[in-house]
Amino acid sequence: MTRHLPATLLIAASLALGGCATAVPPVEVTRFHGNAPAGWAPGTRYAVDDAPLGDPAAMVGANAASLEWSSYRTAVEQQLQRQGLVAAATGERAPLKVRIGFDRNEQAPAARRSPVSVGVGGSTGSYGSGVGLGVGINLGGGPKRMADLQLSVRIDDAASGQALWEGRALTAVPVKAPASQPSLAAAKLAEALFRDFPGESGRTISVP
Repeated sequence: MTRHLPATLLIAASLALGGCATAVPPVEVTRFHGNAPAGWAPGTRYAVDDAPLGDPAAMVGANAASLEWSSYRTAVEQQLQRQGLVAAATGERAPLKVRIGFDRNEQAPAARRSPVSVGVGGSTGSYGSGVGLGVGINLGGGPKRMADLQLSVRIDDAASGQALWEGRALTAVPVKAPASQPSLAAAKLAEALFRDFPGESGRTISVP
């Protein structure tokens, strides 16, 4: 099921891009967790699942995707460590398992309802459902090819496999803008996703 970004987010993105070529537009963020807010004592160890969250078959272009995957993994781990979590050593058992996925959908100006997927991942957890994106913003000077970017993260109890926390962050940027570069996009999406962690469950917010 396809869900478009809210009009307010699209307008804000247009203004942000018009004001600064390197700016990443506002990010739409949704988090989900149980009745008790997810939280772990400082020093709690986690391990990142090497398999991307979502359908690995969605990957197109293994080399390009692996570079983006590395950018998103690095950005997410930086945010996890800011929350006081610690990466487990290789082979060490960790109580938390982290799963990461990303989507990058590029759309031609005249055919934005038929996006070409160039990424992996998507929310598939107990709380949320996958989100299909089909968004274009006319920023003046003629239509621009857009990239819809989404980061999904799920933190599981490693022993039971139960989802403890998960969230998704998404935005839309012109393909040729600096903000579409994996390192910049990943850092912005991860920072927005973990802002005020764990966040209010089930509420969608716009993070500038």
